[in-house]
Amino acid sequence: MEMLHLRYFVAVAEELNFSAAARKLHMAASPLSQRIKDLEHELGQQLFDRSTHHVRLTPAGAALLPLARDVLDQVSAIPWKLEEAVRPQRRTVFLGMPAGVHPDLRDRVNALAERVKARYELKRWPGTTADLVQGVHDGKLALTLARLPVTDPALDQVPVMSERLGAVVPADLFAGRESVSLGKLAQFPYVASPGEITPAYFDQLDHQLSELGVKKRIRLTNTGYGGTSEIISSGEAFSISMLDAKSPMHGYRLDNVIVLPFTDFRPQLDTGLLWRRDRTDGDLHDLVEAAKEIFAEPIST
Repeated sequence: MEMLHLRYFVAVAEELNFSAAARKLHMAASPLSQRIKDLEHELGQQLFDRSTHHVRLTPAGAALLPLARDVLDQVSAIPWKLEEAVRPQRRTVFLGMPAGVHPDLRDRVNALAERVKARYELKRWPGTTADLVQGVHDGKLALTLARLPVTDPALDQVPVMSERLGAVVPADLFAGRESVSLGKLAQFPYVASPGEITPAYFDQLDHQLSELGVKKRIRLTNTGYGGTSEIISSGEAFSISMLDAKSPMHGYRLDNVIVLPFTDFRPQLDTGLLWRRDRTDGDLHDLVEAAKEIFAEPIST
């Protein structure tokens, strides 16, 4: 018995019309009728009552129909079942992590890893926002946290956190203060960490400060956040960073450095979760859906 015989039989059984079944199978009615006769001869059973006006299943045909459908369903499922059988049951995927990710946001990353652990081993990958976004675009990273704004039309994103920023100032010069205005800082140069490690938002912030009267600048090269803190600790400048004491960015502070809220300025750094749009209907569907649920409510500090 050939598989095609069962396929022909099911088509006729569903249509109860040889001409309609032949059209469905893209063949002529005469050879289809002959194939059904061949099947009946092989099985030793009449499967259809045929007359000029109707075609009906015999009891043998009615009994064969669910069996034939089951066999055909199993055969058609072979490709995807085979793919699943040889595919690793648990994939390793990477989620990008920029510097200074807030512990509350890190907790959600851990919750995502726990949620998807049966199918994915989610590992964290460090880098600058620009490098991490490029990694997602190139397919090397499944997801990334990134400092916004990010404008890549190939990527989807959801906001996950908004962190209020404060003035990073020398502690001895601002002792006893609980806040500070931009006017009090105008005499100090503004120092930002090198552009290669600073999120794009800080370029916008630099422009805002200039418009608001803070004109002096110190540009650092070949150093990191620690270098910025060194300059501030010596009383030479001020900078802007996360206000929340829980932020890991406070780990770069030296003894003579404090962070104060502004009285007349409210900068904030937004973080998003990004992934390639064209992968959500494929290999990353379950991961992205779980991430959307876990990061549904943005965190604010």
